[in-house]
Amino acid sequence: MAARGVGLLTRWSLCSRRGRVHRPVFRLASSAGSAAADLGRDEQPPGSEVPGTEDKTPKKRFSEVQKERREQAQRTALIHCPNKISEKKFLKYLSQHGPIKNHFFYESFGLYALVEFCQKDGVDSLRHGSHTPSLSTEAAIPFRSRFFSLRQRNPSNQSSEQSCVKISSQVPPTNRKLFDVLYYAESVDDQLNNLLKAFELTEENTKLRYLTCSLIEDIAAAYFPSCTVRPFGSSVNTFGKLGCDLDMFLDLDEFRENTTNKNVGNFLMEFQVKSVPSERIATQKILSVIGECLDHFGPGCVGLQKILNARCPLVRFSHQPSGFQCDLTTNNRIALKSSELLYIYGALDSRVRALVFSIRHWARTHSLTSSIPGAWITNFSLTMMVIFFLQRRSPPILPTLDSLKSLAGAEDKCIIEGNNCTFLSDLNKIKPSGNTETLELLLKEFFEYFGNFAFNKNSINIRQGKEQNKPDSSPLYIQNPFETSLNVSKNVSQSQMQKFIDLARESAWILDQEDRASSDDRPWGLAALLLPSIISKSHAKRSKNKPASERVRSLLESIKQGNTADPASTDGERTMNTQT
Repeated sequence: MAARGVGLLTRWSLCSRRGRVHRPVFRLASSAGSAAADLGRDEQPPGSEVPGTEDKTPKKRFSEVQKERREQAQRTALIHCPNKISEKKFLKYLSQHGPIKNHFFYESFGLYALVEFCQKDGVDSLRHGSHTPSLSTEAAIPFRSRFFSLRQRNPSNQSSEQSCVKISSQVPPTNRKLFDVLYYAESVDDQLNNLLKAFELTEENTKLRYLTCSLIEDIAAAYFPSCTVRPFGSSVNTFGKLGCDLDMFLDLDEFRENTTNKNVGNFLMEFQVKSVPSERIATQKILSVIGECLDHFGPGCVGLQKILNARCPLVRFSHQPSGFQCDLTTNNRIALKSSELLYIYGALDSRVRALVFSIRHWARTHSLTSSIPGAWITNFSLTMMVIFFLQRRSPPILPTLDSLKSLAGAEDKCIIEGNNCTFLSDLNKIKPSGNTETLELLLKEFFEYFGNFAFNKNSINIRQGKEQNKPDSSPLYIQNPFETSLNVSKNVSQSQMQKFIDLARESAWILDQEDRASSDDRPWGLAALLLPSIISKSHAKRSKNKPASERVRSLLESIKQGNTADPASTDGERTMNTQT
């Protein structure tokens, strides 16, 4: 989880690099150094090129990225290290087992190193050269994984040795650092791009996620030798942020596919199996057994919960070595297909991810989303709304799902549980959009569009990219792109929907006033949208005050009429919140 920044705010004037105005700088008194430098990164995961730049290299398919990452994880080891260790001696010792391609150190309940060998033989050699520890008061489970613990033979002789390793951060920036980065940006476009860079999954974090799945696969393979544990959701769709959960899918279908056409002639050979009344019961039994294995035999797997009666049964646990909260499911191939679709949308245009990350952060700041299940809008629903909005631009920035389906070839055909999940998987065959709108304009018009959207009668449908009459009275209806009879936002309450509308209208007004402001002696652009909202106060006092929807509606009218006055005069009440 992200560290929370607390402290006193200190204010002083500084000339902004934007060259347009002098802006004050708000810093925490305990803050030191350049926040922009703290957030710099050398490597990024696939599909995360800097927004605003055109990548001329061929784009990889989702399946190609998954395959490469999986192979990379299989030749990687995770090592728990002593707190004081020499990186040079550490690498020299491991090089006995084979050449090392990459490595990095990070902290999570101790110091850990992720080491990628050039060949899988390196990991095998390390495994064969290791032994099960002897415990004086407890008994060890003799499970040999690729998760090791490095001990020093003579720790007393090396106690004075200083640790000289560079630690790779696996957490998002504090709000105080983020605010500095947003404030120093040249434009609103740069603000959105900087927020994306600050929160997106790093190359190191992506490697750690695939390795964690590979380690869990080693355990599941004891029962299902040809199974695959695949990450899905935020970890792979390029919309995941540092600190997000790790969703895993236990794939048993690959084994079935590999045995489909192996029998020829007059005989058909089948395995002897036990049968159960339904696929759901089979899923529950499989997850129950795998859950027991993780709980009893899985190194670093703690706090395991079996949630088997949910619509999609799962096993939830914490993987302490990686620091990830993990959800393991099976028979959930549609979720993996949804991850691929979002991967394609995120890779088609560099503005997509920057806009999604900023709107998600805006929503979380104003408590529109939550990590706790409830009546809130989810990140997935917000992402669907952004995609739909970009499909509605002129010209469209993103294609509809139906248009991707029409471009699909025979190799793309995919039917899952009767649902047509077919769409083109080759990114290089999709024509780039001719739309050149700035992120600043898109951000403002997103809020204006949904601030005036007829949620009471229309639904959101990215398959067709147009408004449709919604089939029921849900406050927010977003059609599931594949299971089209389902509403992915069915959980959202009317009060939360109204809060979203009011905040969207307020944010549109703030961005419009930014263009007209003669004095910029305050947070600006995206930073201004992350300040505590008057709308939240209005919702809390709705019984005493004028409804917020009426107030913001009048503000929007002032925008349309070109009125630069602020009817509410609320600027003085907005102050920066530096806590998460």
